Amino acid sequence: MLIDTHCHLHDKEFFSAEQAETCLDRAHEAGVEKVICIGTSHEDSIAASEFASRHKDVYWTYGIHPENSIRQLEYDFLQAGLPAPVFTDSKSLDSAAVSICSQKAHSQLPIAIGEVGLDYHYSGYDREAQIRLFEGMLQLAVDNDLPVSFHVREAFPDFFAVMSNFSKVRGVVHSFTDSKKVLKRILNETEFYVGVNGLATYSTLPTPPIERILLETDAPFLAPIPHRGEGNEPAFIADIANWLAEKLEVSRQEVTDITTNNAKCLFKL
Repeated sequence: MLIDTHCHLHDKEFFSAEQAETCLDRAHEAGVEKVICIGTSHEDSIAASEFASRHKDVYWTYGIHPENSIRQLEYDFLQAGLPAPVFTDSKSLDSAAVSICSQKAHSQLPIAIGEVGLDYHYSGYDREAQIRLFEGMLQLAVDNDLPVSFHVREAFPDFFAVMSNFSKVRGVVHSFTDSKKVLKRILNETEFYVGVNGLATYSTLPTPPIERILLETDAPFLAPIPHRGEGNEPAFIADIANWLAEKLEVSRQEVTDITTNNAKCLFKL
């Protein structure tokens, strides 16, 4: 059995209802028996929840992606039945959002919190707002004893600084795209797993040891070889597993067994 630990199959921007069903059928045919749909905003997380409720062996997470740390929040207040307040700074804005999202998340508990974290790749980001929201999401994970799916891009110094205050949090660094030095810190200073997806099949990224790997597609993004240029889907976990077996010079069965056990351990599947 294989598990896709990170995809967006529920997102209607990328998958129609019919396409999502077809993708699930193909995933099962490829031996991918469990799929985790990842939330990136309040609205998207609820959509993931509703999609998972209609399908056996599909799970969901609750999270606000760092890129949504500001623009999502007025919507969250309106959905909570509250008037959208006027804030004078991003600090108070994100603090209030965490409170609203916490109340919403408690009504139907997800399998994890995520994807949440820090992303300094694009210009115009608000570092303080991202950190404050990230801390709120981590506290939500602590309060509910849930693992975390981390999104971290060009922000690992701040990531490690924030995590030093949340030493009991367990999780996975989704779609790792940094250096060998940073990977070494993750492996030596934390117990986090590292997400390996299609990007690894056509890049020079460092590869974690099999004992710390979770397989993921991030569908519809980052399709692996031999599917580059196509839309990604959970069935392609099989291609990532084949590539990883060759890369690490181990059997395909060993990749399947270990990564599946890792996912079961982290997410309590």
